[in-house]
Amino acid sequence: MTFQDIFKSSFLENISSVSLLDMAIAMALAFGLGLFIFLIYKKTFAGVMYSSSFGVTLVALTMISTLVILAVTSNVVLSLGMVGALSIVRFRTAIKEPLDIAFLFWAIAVGIVLAAGMIPLAVFGSVIIGVVLLLFANRKSHVNPYIVVLRCEGHDSEVMATEFLKKQVRRMVIKSKTVQRGSVEINAEIRMGDDNTDFINILSEMSGVTSAVLVSYNGDYLG
Repeated sequence: MTFQDIFKSSFLENISSVSLLDMAIAMALAFGLGLFIFLIYKKTFAGVMYSSSFGVTLVALTMISTLVILAVTSNVVLSLGMVGALSIVRFRTAIKEPLDIAFLFWAIAVGIVLAAGMIPLAVFGSVIIGVVLLLFANRKSHVNPYIVVLRCEGHDSEVMATEFLKKQVRRMVIKSKTVQRGSVEINAEIRMGDDNTDFINILSEMSGVTSAVLVSYNGDYLG
């Protein structure tokens, strides 16, 4: 064994396994496509509260995926160890919007495809996915659903209020009804023909109607 063999390190030998040019190109493309994913997410967001940190996470996730796959593709032994290490990772953060899952998988997939050297697939695939999301995620329904919460004093006022409500809207479906002594509460899903909500003011002033509440309904509320 020579003096050179003593200081020979397999760790140092892996430094040149991926060239600096490949690293720079892959990380630059990952940042650009991650930023594109972030902009699409910002344009198509339709939730209650926008989270800027989630958008930044999409950019970081694209770059991290690229970094990991670059390391995996350069060393077969490392790839086996990476699979074992990542298999113990567990994430407990709840995903509130179903569409957020698609953006997470999109960012991870772009990072993997870029690191594998399939740059045209990553670029054109991202453009196509972005166009599809812009077309369908921002598509608004012509008839917006709402929930009306009615509180009445008795049966007579309930019948009068529901009959009036049916005449003012295009469609009405009773979702729930709670009856207590001297009080009736009705939750009804309605479909309006326009954005005029003046009928709620009239409804609240009717005899026997204690209160009338109109709530925008997008499928996340109890109804």
